[in-house]
Amino acid sequence: MCRKKAAIHSLVPDADFELLSGDEVLTKYTFNTHVAQHLFCSRCGIHSFGRPRSQPDKISINLRCLDDDLLEQFEIDHFDGENWEATMANWRKT
Repeated sequence: MCRKKAAIHSLVPDADFELLSGDEVLTKYTFNTHVAQHLFCSRCGIHSFGRPRSQPDKISINLRCLDDDLLEQFEIDHFDGENWEATMANWRKT
C-alpha cells in the first residue's frame, strides 16, 4: 500500500499537530488491529495523515500533502512498508 501510493511520512507529536480546516471531509480507514488510523479526503481520496500503529501517540503526516514543496527540507529514510513487521523489529524510534 505505501509503495504504491508514494506517501512520504513524517511523525510529529500530537501536541505539534493542528488541523486548520477540512475535518468535515475526512474519512477514517482502519484494518487488522484497528490501532492505526488512516485519514483520507473524502473528495479527492488523498491519504493526508493518520495515526500509526507503531507510535499511536503521534501523527503521521504525508509530506506530499503540504501546501508548499518542502521535501528538500527533510532527511528522507527508506522504510519497507511491504514487510512492516520485519522492518519495525529493526526500525529506530524517532
